[in-house]
Amino acid sequence: MATQDPPEEETPEPETAWQRRKRLAAIFGDVLPETTGDERGADSSGKPDDWYRSQVPPHHG
Repeated sequence: MATQDPPEEETPEPETAWQRRKRLAAIFGDVLPETTGDERGADSSGKPDDWYRSQVPPHHG
């Protein structure tokens, strides 16, 4: 009986950063911002409803 060598496993090429981002976006969507609040700085007043209240049309309140 002849022994067969086990099939060689192909090692995948490493992903580039854009390929990884594309793959993750396809799976999870674009739900996370590119920067965190710490990186963006303190441009806002810190009140979560300020932006929402400024966007309300005049006839709503």
